[in-house]
Amino acid sequence: MKKIELVEAVATNAGLTKADATRAIDATFDAITEALKKGDKLTLIGFGTFGVSRREGRTGRNPQTGATVEIPARNVVSFKAGTQLKKSVN
Repeated sequence: MKKIELVEAVATNAGLTKADATRAIDATFDAITEALKKGDKLTLIGFGTFGVSRREGRTGRNPQTGATVEIPARNVVSFKAGTQLKKSVN
């Protein structure tokens, strides 16, 4: 599903215009992004939990040349699906 399909589904299910649905979805994504930037954990009961974890730097290998490469430390986003989401998918 692409974003435009999500907008159409939200507009239909919530009785909104596509413009209103787009603004609502964009605002939701912005709020999630801001929470994760702060390092907060975001839990949506029944859907899942978004979080940020730290991946430490390490030494890797370039598969084409075999040369060692330093991979820097960075933050990564994680998502753990909630029980209701898991049940509805299965």
